[in-house]
Amino acid sequence: MAARRALKAVLVDLSGTLHIEDAAVPGAQEALKRLRSASVMVRFVTNTTKESKQDLLDRLKKLEFDISEDEIFTSLTAARNLVEQKQVRPMLLVDDRALPDFKGIQTSDPNAVVIGLAPEHFHYQILNQAFRLLLDGAALIAIHKARYYKRKDGLALGPGPFVTALEYATDTKATVVGKPEKTFFLEALRGTGCEPEEAVMIGDDCRDDVGGAQNVGMLGILVKTGKYRAADEEKINPPPYLTCESFPHAVDHILQHLL
Repeated sequence: MAARRALKAVLVDLSGTLHIEDAAVPGAQEALKRLRSASVMVRFVTNTTKESKQDLLDRLKKLEFDISEDEIFTSLTAARNLVEQKQVRPMLLVDDRALPDFKGIQTSDPNAVVIGLAPEHFHYQILNQAFRLLLDGAALIAIHKARYYKRKDGLALGPGPFVTALEYATDTKATVVGKPEKTFFLEALRGTGCEPEEAVMIGDDCRDDVGGAQNVGMLGILVKTGKYRAADEEKINPPPYLTCESFPHAVDHILQHLL
């Protein structure tokens, strides 16, 4: 790991770290204000594929988080960038609320499958359609491969198991664009002028948030809210730089020890 440098940027996961659906993590708004008053750049990075960036921003504003659109980097943005680079016509296996982020993308006669979290569309007929496209040589692009996520009513299957099913059935490998991919974190830092060694990531997913960030040279802080389950911190090597109760505790640590 490269030598640590002065901290310049803090990347913050959204769902499970700042909020769970329509409820903010207690004290998170106040903690974000304290973090902003320090001399660091704050960026928000999310694998959420259930809603467009605009819907996400509206949700955060309702919860009284002071966040602007250009501070959010989503896996939907990363997926769109890849679709444009590859110049493919995707079958969009995403939630209808995420479709605005693909506005203007050509989808007729698809030669690629883009898959996110789409509970309404994860049924045999549609998955079989995707399967056939892949057998015919279409590229498989996974917005991310999270195993599960936290909802108000408990843990719920993420897109990962469905992506893996399609990989297994077609003997192909998906190109994954969201966390924990290195390119995702580097893209999120682009425009901040910061190196990974000058950044810290706070999130509730041990592998995708913390492990992914630490693999590119950032520090990773795991919070025990959202999808966190006991002993998650033992699932990655090296372990998280820090495991703490919640986002406000993570901010306390940063202000006291990293600045």
